[in-house]
Amino acid sequence: MKSGIYASLDIGTTSIKVIVAEVLNGQINVIGVGNERSNGLSRGMIVDIDQTAVSIQQAVRQAEDKADIKINELIVGIPANNLHISSCYGSISINQNHQEITDEDVQNVVGKAIEGNLNQERQVLNLTLEEFVVDGFDEIKDPRGMIGNRIEFRGTMTSIPRSILHNVRKAVQRAGFGIKNIILQPHAMAQVSLSEDERNFGALLVDMGGGQTSIAVLHENQVKHAQVIPEGGEYVTKDISIVLNTSIKNAEKLKRDVGHAYYEEANPERSVSVEVVGQNDLVTFKEAYIAEVIEARLEQIFEQLKFSIDHVGAGKLPAGMVISGGAASLPGIERLAEDVFDLPVKIYVPDFMSVRYPAFTNAIGLVVAETNLSDIDRLINQTVLGKTLDLQADRPDRPVIQKNREQEEPIEEPTQPTEEKEPFGDKLKNFFSGFFE
Repeated sequence: MKSGIYASLDIGTTSIKVIVAEVLNGQINVIGVGNERSNGLSRGMIVDIDQTAVSIQQAVRQAEDKADIKINELIVGIPANNLHISSCYGSISINQNHQEITDEDVQNVVGKAIEGNLNQERQVLNLTLEEFVVDGFDEIKDPRGMIGNRIEFRGTMTSIPRSILHNVRKAVQRAGFGIKNIILQPHAMAQVSLSEDERNFGALLVDMGGGQTSIAVLHENQVKHAQVIPEGGEYVTKDISIVLNTSIKNAEKLKRDVGHAYYEEANPERSVSVEVVGQNDLVTFKEAYIAEVIEARLEQIFEQLKFSIDHVGAGKLPAGMVISGGAASLPGIERLAEDVFDLPVKIYVPDFMSVRYPAFTNAIGLVVAETNLSDIDRLINQTVLGKTLDLQADRPDRPVIQKNREQEEPIEEPTQPTEEKEPFGDKLKNFFSGFFE
């Protein structure tokens, strides 16, 4: 792990989280946390850059106050919405005979690998190195300092819609911060929730946010497939509100206080009194009845995710499934997932002071992912993202109006939904057919 102080930014549909962590001698110490309600996002997408910038500023300010430092740049997480994964290859001739391969040569061959692979609607987010080949010698992980006439690059390319990356970059820039790196959220989640062996042998990662739920297939330490559906913890809350005819605020409190994701484990005798619209008196409901409502929505979400992974032949990976994210705090969700997926399931909770809630998994994972990057991986991705990584803390294009935080309702960290939202329709790639044999 590379020592230093790092700040990560997790932009979710329902909340924006910032973590400041000090990394020293391989140990991570969280020294500041910001958690602000999201504005300007819908279905996992930024729909108002200015509003999102305000929320980012407020979350960063909270973390700065607690850490007593000034944040200039952020490690930014990107959700797996409309993710495309494909193989890529590039090769170049090195003009100077018998000269050592340099950073510039690596950058040039990486540029060749992505050249012509994208249309104007998509942008490369990440390249994962498989190997370099120098004058026919393969399985090279870092060719710098070697001598050769020809260098080849083989890897895996991850791309997302250009508009998604542009809007995230613009919101962060307009908030007044630079971007240290941009990292795919499932990759970040894997760094903290899975061991190295689990990442290599294969596992499923489910991130249950407030507005959307994603599933990612990890194999050979790479994200091989990802699917996002536009349903999450917010939808559970809305179901409770509709069925019980109570307000969203009351429904959220019921979900948090007495909610259970597995009907068979809910207490059939215990009841709760609820304010019902149009009724003067409180109405009593069995907690098991509320659990039935919750289970129905979550089962629907899981069935959609299962269809996606079964379709690419990744339904039985050795390391099973890990669930995290804000909605993962619901009791019984582990049992329900085991029933639907027929896999061993565990809930991941970060084991770091001040962030011991599933909702903070992505934020802490971004720090771990950044500190674990090798020099060659960092060079490759700096080349891919170009000026994105060189963005220093520019002044906003135009002033961002600061809101009065005292007027904002505080977010409940332990169980408040956190993340994103997006359509259940990503195309499945033939590229995955050989990964899970």
